[in-house]
Amino acid sequence: MGLLLITVAAGCRSTGLTGTSTTGYQEERRGWKLGTQAFTFNRFSFMEAAAKTDSCKLRYIEAFPGQEIGGGIPGKMDYHMEPAKRNLILEELKKHHVKMVAFGVIGADNEADWIKIFEFGKAMGLETITAEPEEKDMQLLSDLCEQYNIKVAIHNHAKPSRYWNPDIILNAIKGKSKKLGLCADLGHWVHSGLDPLDCLKKAEGHVLHLHMKDMNGKDENAHDVHWGTGATNVDAIVKELKRQKFKGIISAEYEYNWDNNTADVAKSVAYFRESIQKP
Repeated sequence: MGLLLITVAAGCRSTGLTGTSTTGYQEERRGWKLGTQAFTFNRFSFMEAAAKTDSCKLRYIEAFPGQEIGGGIPGKMDYHMEPAKRNLILEELKKHHVKMVAFGVIGADNEADWIKIFEFGKAMGLETITAEPEEKDMQLLSDLCEQYNIKVAIHNHAKPSRYWNPDIILNAIKGKSKKLGLCADLGHWVHSGLDPLDCLKKAEGHVLHLHMKDMNGKDENAHDVHWGTGATNVDAIVKELKRQKFKGIISAEYEYNWDNNTADVAKSVAYFRESIQKP
C-alpha cells in the first residue's frame, strides 16, 4: 500500500509538469492554477524562487523581468534572452517540479518589442503575460493574443498609476479579444482605496489572472498578512471566483517579511485550499 501511494503521488507530480493533467490539488479541478509571483522572493534568484514555490506545495510560477536567474544560469529574466538560455531555464524548472505559466508585469515601447515578448511567451509555454501597456497598444495586443493564443492580463498598480481603477481597464479593452483582460492585484486595489470584492464583481468575465493578497487594513499603508487573517475577506473572494466560474492563474504575491516569507506563503496557500471547501 505504501509503495502504491508513493507511485501515485509521483505520477501526479510528473503529469503536473507536462500540462497534460492536474497536480491533484483541488483548485485545479476548478481550472485554477495556484502558484507564486516570483516577486514575492525578489531577494533571491528565480531558481531559488522556484524551489521556495515547490516547498509551499505549489507547481506554478509567474516570473518577473530583471530577476537573477540562478541555478548556474547567468543573467536575468529577460524576454530578449537567446533560445539556449530559455531551454536551460525550462530544464532547471523541472528539477523543482514547477512550471512557468506567466511573465510580468511588463510593458513595451513599440510593436517589435511586443512581438518579441509574445515570441518569448510562446517559447516558454506561457498562458498569460501580465502587463501595463499604453492604451494605444490595446488593439495590437488584442490581435497578438489571438495570433499567439496567449492571454494578456492588464495589471493595476496603486493610484495614481495608469490602471488603478478597473473601470479604466474595462473601458480600454472594450470590443477587444476575450484573451485581453485584467490581472487583479487585490493589494493595490486596497492601496487605491477600492474594495477588492467590489472590483472583482465589476470586472466579471474579464478577470484572467489574480495577484492574490490579504492585507492588514484598507488603506494605502496596509501590508500583506497570512490569507484569512486580514481585512480583505479571502473567503468572500474565493466564493466570488467560484460564482464567476473563473478559470486562470492565481499568483500568491506576498510583499512583506521579504527575507523570510516562505512560511507566510505556505500558510496562506493552506488557508486558501481550506477556503475552497467552504460552501
